[in-house]
Order: sequence, then structure tokens, then C-alpha cells
Amino acid sequence: MDPGTFFAELKRRKVYRVAVVYAVVAWLLIQAGSILFPTFEAPPWVMKVFVTAIVLGFPVALILAWAFDLTPEGIRRSDEVGGPQTNTTGAGRKWIGIAIAVAVAAAALLAFQFARSREAKSGEPPKQAAATAADKSVAVLPFENLSSDKENAFFAQGVQDEIITTLSRISGLRVISRTSTVRYSSAPENLPEIARQLRVSHVLEGSVQKSGDRVHINVQLIQADNDAHLWAQSYDRQLTDIFAVEGEVAKNIADSLQAKLSPQEKSRVETKATSNPDAYVLYLRGRAYQTRPDNLLRDFESAAQLYEQAIALDPNFALAHARLSSTVSSIYHWFEPTAARKDKARAEAYEALRLQPDLGEGHLALGLYLYYEESDYDAALRELDLAARALPNDGDVGLFIAAINRRRGHLTEAIAAYEKALTIDPRNSVAIYDASQTYFGLRDWENAARGLDRVLALAPDSPNVMIQRAYVEYLWKGSTAPIKAALDKIPPDVDPDGIVTYARWDVSLMDRDPAAAERAVASCRVDTIATQPGVPLPKSYLQGCIDLVRNDNARAHVDFEAARAPLEKTVAEAPQDAARHAELGLLYALLGRKEDARREADRAVELLPISRDVIQGASVQAFRALVLARSGETDKAVTEVERLLTTPFAVDYGDESITLSDLRTRWEWDPLRSNPRFQQIIAGPEPKTVYK
Repeated sequence: MDPGTFFAELKRRKVYRVAVVYAVVAWLLIQAGSILFPTFEAPPWVMKVFVTAIVLGFPVALILAWAFDLTPEGIRRSDEVGGPQTNTTGAGRKWIGIAIAVAVAAAALLAFQFARSREAKSGEPPKQAAATAADKSVAVLPFENLSSDKENAFFAQGVQDEIITTLSRISGLRVISRTSTVRYSSAPENLPEIARQLRVSHVLEGSVQKSGDRVHINVQLIQADNDAHLWAQSYDRQLTDIFAVEGEVAKNIADSLQAKLSPQEKSRVETKATSNPDAYVLYLRGRAYQTRPDNLLRDFESAAQLYEQAIALDPNFALAHARLSSTVSSIYHWFEPTAARKDKARAEAYEALRLQPDLGEGHLALGLYLYYEESDYDAALRELDLAARALPNDGDVGLFIAAINRRRGHLTEAIAAYEKALTIDPRNSVAIYDASQTYFGLRDWENAARGLDRVLALAPDSPNVMIQRAYVEYLWKGSTAPIKAALDKIPPDVDPDGIVTYARWDVSLMDRDPAAAERAVASCRVDTIATQPGVPLPKSYLQGCIDLVRNDNARAHVDFEAARAPLEKTVAEAPQDAARHAELGLLYALLGRKEDARREADRAVELLPISRDVIQGASVQAFRALVLARSGETDKAVTEVERLLTTPFAVDYGDESITLSDLRTRWEWDPLRSNPRFQQIIAGPEPKTVYK
């Protein structure tokens, strides 16, 4: 067949027309798929298969166009249709109709995409915007544990954590915390969606296999929007070389994302924390306990013991000294404010900085000590500023700075700092929790509830957060039903530090159900119950309160006397702790020792005025109001209640809390119920909390 006849035959058989229409339709389908597949969270391979099928379909369409033709009588073989000059008017109109329809659909899709892109630029809130490919942001997903011994899961977590820590020293990168990534799987299929949630453009995946003193690590850096592998590497090293691996990974990521390291950053990244593999393993075990989300005393104690064991093997392990200091400071602040804890935290922080003066974690530990133990906020902020320079991507530094602003009463600044932290690290449960607790202290129940809901979505098994979320609902709406419903969901054998027992006892007495409260206390396996203010209470104290609700004053006196010596001992162990004085003052009031009760309550307020500590200062003043109420000083108590109802943080998850729901419900405030001023208070709306 000569070329002229061949091309004429292509035209007659409408192969040209089919090719054009197919190309336009294929483009439409690919554009539609790029919109719909991510909407339905289809894995990336679905789009690849879809495009491949469309491309392979093109030659098939051309072959079918050559072999068959569309006529008024239907589809017929092209050989049976007339020669080159033959034209079927009806078929031609159909082809014209198809072309017009395709053109209209293409125009509509283009208009839709244009509108959607405009909306994404102008109407979408910044917090929902995904990171661009040029953005030097990275999230390190949990590393898969490939070790035959599943007990080595802590090791895979620790390697991931240390790579994040090493990356956090590079100012040219934006690194998401492990707190935000811990809930994801090691190698998820929906990387674009995860990147959108975390607002990053790159993801690091990895696996760890530990066998004896050897470690095999695989890592790969992926551009999330198109699943492109930017860099990958395998390491088979001795445990003693593990820190070098973490430094190499960090430098390779920085190179891949074109983030330049300053000489100081390069030195920090390359610094080897220890050459002792056993010390390193103990350190990683300690980190696993220290970073658990519930902030339980037993976890902090386990972490401290493991850090001390690591230091015993390598006394020059500066990072372990710093982590030990931070852990002991947390124990001091939340549980045991003793001189021994204080001295230990200070000594370990200074030792870390003596060994490595530019260690960011060392400055963080010292800043935490100055904040928690000394309440020297200016000095603490100076140390945290040094920590931020050495660890520009460490979110904890910013959170502690926000916490100091909150404790100083700069509450608007604190809220802004938490919100800023969440725009950078949106799934950081610690930042979300701290922000929600700030709203809680301001009696902004709606925002407090919203924040705790977000924390529960990230940590659904946390009993402490479950209980606190239920208390917010009670304080907001006045019903104890949410607390009981939350407690029913917690397994009977879950009661860390006795916090579940305390909540069961507390809500039962709010409901005036002493039998249920007694069952809760009797079933508790620990002898000392943790409270929200951090004061350990013996079971006899809880039993004495049950006796009072039963109107059995004689038995209550016996039980309170049994509790007196342990509580007096806690005060003697930590004489500068205002919360312990306040709790002892309430016990004295319940025993009828009015002068002792007032002395301890006044001492608590003297030790921690609101001008020094907005949070605990308000809490001890709420205790004093309750002491006045239980000591018969009704008018003074009501005056204090009126003032504290508008005071930030005069609210808690316990008996000293001052909200309308507490005043209306709790048995502790029963001595005020006949007072006309008190009746007027609880009959009205809750006043607005005043803060700056």
C-alpha cells in the first residue's frame, strides 16, 4: 500500500479521530484519578497501575479503530464499509458529539482544579496545609524491630529516638518529635496522608535488627508526595559504632535535603556519647521509660535506675547524666519534693555540662532544675535558651518555656506558645495535653475537652487522660455520669500509682455512695494513693472521709488519726512543699484541730504565693478556703470562694477544686450549704475567670 493510500485509509477508518479522543479521555481519567484516589486513601500503587493500564490501552484503541467502524447500523468491520470517500453522516455526528462532550468535561475539570487550587491557597487554614517538596522537613517513623528477641523492641525505639535527637541539632531542618510519630506503623502505605497530617514533605523509614553486640540498620528517606526514594543505606556495625551511624544518617539526610551544617552543628552531630555498648543499651532502656506518656512515678523511677546503671559503666556518659537529672527533676516536681531529689538533680545537670559544656540536653536539664526545684524562672529561661540553640528542633525546649510563662501568669503568651508549637509539630500529645491543661485552669471547658479528646485519639489507653477528660465533662455540665462511664472502661487490673482508685473513691463520695467508695479503697493493691496535687495519701485518710459521709464521726476520727503520722512525715521530708502543708492542714481541720489546720494552710500560702506560682499558688489557696469551711469560719470561707471562682488554676481534679459543679456536688463543702451568700453563689452562673 502506497503512503497516500495508507494515510487516506487511516482517515477513513477514523484512526486519527480515535487517537485524539483517546488522548483527551486518558488525560481526563488520570486527572480524575489523582483527585479521587487520595480522597479514598488508596495506596500509591493503585495510581501507578491505573496510569499503566491507560497507556497500554492506547495502541489497543488504535487497532480497534482500524479494524472496526461506528455506523448507523452499529459497529461493523471497516472492510465492510465503503471506500475512502464513503462518509456516514450519522456516525460523523456521533463522533462530533463525543468530541464536544469530551471537550466540555475537560473544561469542567480544568475549572474545578483551578478553583480547588485557589481554595487551597486562600481558604484552607494554615494548620491543614501540606508541606511542599522543597520544604526541609522530615518525620522519622517508628523503626521496625527485626530482632528475633522481641524484648529488643526498646532498642529499635531508642535508635529512632536518638536519630531524631541528632537531627534536632541541625537548624536547617524541621524535625517532628517522636511523640508525634509514635502511633504510626513502621512502613505505612499511605505516606502522602501521613505527611499531610504531620505537615512534612519527607519521611524516614527504617528497621533495626540486634543480635548480640552487632546491629543491622536499614534506613530510607522518602519524598512523601510522590514516593520517591531520595536516599537509602544499610549499616552492619558493632554496638560501639551505633552513635556514628546515627550521626551519618543525620548528615546524609541533611545532604539530601540540601541543609547546610554549621561547624558547631557538625561537631555536635559527630560527637560520640559513649563507647560502652552495655551503657548505651541501659541508656536506651531508660529513655523508653522516661518518655512514656502517663508520667507515672514508677516509670520515672525505672528510668532513673537504668541511667544510674549506665553511668556506673561509663562515668563520662554526659548524655546519661543529663537525662538522669531531668528524670529526677520530674520526680521532685510531681511526686517527691525532697532535699535528696533536689541535690541529685542539680549534681547530675552540672556533671553533664562539666563533661560536655555545649550539650543541649545538659542545658535543658539545668533549666528544668532551675524551673522545678528553684523556681528561678529567669535563670531557667537563660539555660533553656542555650538548649534551644544547641537543639533547634527539640520541641520540649519550647514547651518548657511556655510552661514557665504559664506559671508566671503570662497565660495569653503561654497559650500562643502552645499553639505555635502545634503548628510545627501538630500531633505532639505532650503539647496538646499542656495546652488543654492551660484551658482547664482557665475554666474554658470546651477547649480543654477538645484538647484532651485529641490526646486520647493519640493515646487511647491512657487511664489518666481518660479520667481527666471525664472530670472536665463533669465540671462543664455538672453530672458525675461521665466519670463513672470512663472508670467502667478501665480494666480492673489497671491502677498506676492508685490514680484509678482515687477517682473511684472521689466520684462515689460525690454521689454520696460510701459503700462504693469503700469497695474501691479495699480493692486497691497499693497502700499509698496518688492524688492530683501530688501528695501521697494513706488509705486510712480515704477511709476517714468515707466515715464522715456516713456520719460516723467517731470512726472517722480514728481513721484520720491513723493517717496523721504518715502525712506529718511527708511534710517533714519536704518542709518547703506547699501542697503537703495544705493537705496536712485539711487533715487537721477534719480532725477538729482548728489552730493547727489554719497554721498549715497559712504556711502553704506563705511558701507559694500566686505571685510566685500561678498554678500551685492558686491550688493551696483553694485548700485554705476548704480548711476555713471545715473549721467553722464560714464567712471567711465564702469570701475566699467568691474570689477564687474567678482565679486561674483554683481548679483541680480533686477535693480542693473551686467551680460551681464542685461547690454544688462535693461533700467537702457541706458546712457552707446553709450560708445565704453561698446559696446565692451556687444558684448563679459561673463567673468568668480573669487572666492576662
